[in-house]
Amino acid sequence: MDINEQQIKSMTSAGLNLIGQALSIYDSQLRLVVSNRRFQDMFDLPDELVQPGALFADTIRFLVTQGEYGAVDDVDDAVDQRVQQALTFEPHYMERVRANGRVISVEGAPLPKGGWVSVYTDITDTKQAEALLRARSEELSGQLLDRAEELSATNRKLAATNAALEEAKRQLTEIEARTRMTTEMMPAHIAHLGPDGRYDYSNRRLSSVMPGRPSEILDMHISDALGATAFTRVEPFLLKAYGGNTSVFEFTEDQDSRRIRVSFSPDGEGGVYVMSVDITEETQARVALQQTRRRAMAAQMTSGLAHDFSNLLTIILGMQSRLDKMDLPADARELVAATQQTARRGGQLLNRIADMTGNRTFQPKATDMRGLIEDLRVLASPSLPRGVGLSVVNTLPDEALMLDPGMVQDALLNLVLNARDACGGFGQVTISAHKIGEIWIEIAVTDTGPGFSEEGLEKALNPFFTTKGSKGSGLGLPMVYDTVKLAGGDLNLRNTPSGAAVAMRLPCRPAPPVQDGLVLLVEDNDDLRGQFRDMLVDLGCSVIEATSVAEALALTADIDDIAMVLSDIRLEGQGTGLDLLAQLKPGLTCILMTSLPYSDPLHRQALTLAPVLRKPFTRAQLSALIRTEAA
Repeated sequence: MDINEQQIKSMTSAGLNLIGQALSIYDSQLRLVVSNRRFQDMFDLPDELVQPGALFADTIRFLVTQGEYGAVDDVDDAVDQRVQQALTFEPHYMERVRANGRVISVEGAPLPKGGWVSVYTDITDTKQAEALLRARSEELSGQLLDRAEELSATNRKLAATNAALEEAKRQLTEIEARTRMTTEMMPAHIAHLGPDGRYDYSNRRLSSVMPGRPSEILDMHISDALGATAFTRVEPFLLKAYGGNTSVFEFTEDQDSRRIRVSFSPDGEGGVYVMSVDITEETQARVALQQTRRRAMAAQMTSGLAHDFSNLLTIILGMQSRLDKMDLPADARELVAATQQTARRGGQLLNRIADMTGNRTFQPKATDMRGLIEDLRVLASPSLPRGVGLSVVNTLPDEALMLDPGMVQDALLNLVLNARDACGGFGQVTISAHKIGEIWIEIAVTDTGPGFSEEGLEKALNPFFTTKGSKGSGLGLPMVYDTVKLAGGDLNLRNTPSGAAVAMRLPCRPAPPVQDGLVLLVEDNDDLRGQFRDMLVDLGCSVIEATSVAEALALTADIDDIAMVLSDIRLEGQGTGLDLLAQLKPGLTCILMTSLPYSDPLHRQALTLAPVLRKPFTRAQLSALIRTEAA
């Protein structure tokens, strides 16, 4: 124990010893915690009974044997009775005459964690004064004296009770403060509704669980706090709770499309306890996990069939190939050719089934969605007939999002091609992308075709369902659905006044920022260097440039702030990007780029040393790789 604690202990003990009343404090196990000198002197206690840890039962046994409680037939029974009374920890006040004739009052008050504090006051002089007053005041009636004595005793009891009530009030205030602090720290809205549907208790978390709602809602009706749309969804469950039954349910709120889990619990007195939690991310993860399990199950079921079917197709193609070599009439050759074409189509179908049920995982990385959609316009336009136009309405924020760009782009291209087929030779296909609150982005592909039939709306996501006859496999929309579910999102099909619409709703998760520092761009082609510099600047990077290994190494030696190097493999002079990589400072991030084919030895060696970008590449591809390497 350090000197400060010792000083505090000494001063506390000295202060208690100056009090004219005896005081003792016992804990919840009836062990002595502290007492003052007056306690020992008043009851003539031995030293071992006033040491911390002394048992209350031992002290009572000593007092009983000393005649403190008068004549006692069974000492053990008397001790046990007083111990059991003490264990109730109830506030009390009493007056009793000791064996030595002195009169004391005893005031006891329970402590917050069990145990109690007792104060013993010698009121012998007060009692003697009362007796003297009775003897010398013959003019006063006995009834008045009795009332005076009764009032005096009652006042003392009242004072003790008030002290106990004040202590209880203090404890309740502390408990309430701790409870409120705890509820404010929880990521949930916790509240209580009275019988009239108004909040009589609430933490300030409603606005964080359901954005756009107020934080201060005491005395507000739940319908006003939640808004009309949300209240309509929860009202049936609330009425059930008012009827005495607990309700736990989930719903999607209208402003940010967050998924909310709500619990209504009756309190038994006409009110309802409320707890609301935002489970949007939990739901996204659960949906993605469920889709992964479904795909694994589908893969298990179809792998054996696909293997056997593939063997059968191989046999059929082999036999048709032998028939094709025979001298057959023209009509027979047409049948052989048709059989071969059908078998090859069956093989393609098997490949698509393998894509859907195989080990295809969603691999999110920083993705420039604005750039991805613009690239999609360029990619899809050549596949559209002259009479079908393609327009893009893109209001997504200019920030990178954590998505799998390959899978998302494949899904969107699939939807555009489906919309093209729906339009026939003439019509309009529109890609629209926007953000929904802070939780989702939605990318919709609409067309001016005939729209979905009732059967199409019901079965379009079922594998192998198609309205295209022999031209369709029925796997396009199921593959899009698979992509969206793996990302934790959802797919919505609907008809519009002018055609059909398919909307992909994906989680909006901003990518982490690019690491701070300069990017050293090493490229010997002036035109390409300017193009890459503009890409880097658009991504928020500061750029310095070099054209050769020697120039790049000189810059890295003189400038300490370089955080990343983007270098071509083939450079001006004798050295290559691989030579530069070998001589860079340890820990410096490097990305290589090249137009060399994969079969070139330099390209293959580069892949073993650093990430490699194939020229030409887009800003979205560069952004994704830079952010991945910087993370």
